[in-house]
Amino acid sequence: MPLASPLTIDDFERLPDALALNHELVDGKLVDVSGNTPIHNRLRDYLISLLCEYVKKEGLGEVISEQEFDFEGDAFGPDISFFAKDKIALVEERRRVQRFVPDLAIEIVSQNDAFARLIKKADRYRKCGAKEAWILDLDSRRALLFSDDREAILDENQQFVSALIAGFSIRIGDLFDRR
Repeated sequence: MPLASPLTIDDFERLPDALALNHELVDGKLVDVSGNTPIHNRLRDYLISLLCEYVKKEGLGEVISEQEFDFEGDAFGPDISFFAKDKIALVEERRRVQRFVPDLAIEIVSQNDAFARLIKKADRYRKCGAKEAWILDLDSRRALLFSDDREAILDENQQFVSALIAGFSIRIGDLFDRR
């Protein structure tokens, strides 16, 4: 079924689940984001479990995976998102696309991802108001951090630490080893 272009966030919201699933809305077009492998999913799920437990215990906000947010008319669903407790009231439970941006967006490089595309996503996340964006690369065992106060390439011996989730840290290599 051909779709009229360009689509808006509201058009994306109205798509049947079968059509919207595994797609993001980029520049008015549906972009396939399927193809996550077990190694990708295990890393995502492990980090989600660590972050959810910590964030809940500390009362910092909410951690969610694969949730689409409105990034200036584009619908992106970072692998992992965190938003502070002041944004919890903005969550619209029945919407596919949340009408705000998370404070932290994490992408995990998949076998189908073009690295340049992930960098562009991280830039878009930051431009639209995310305070931090991370890219985790299983193959190189590195993490890229983009925030207001620094941009860094971290190796497996350095720490995944976010100023947004005070007190939480884990060695990056431990994330990659525990899949």
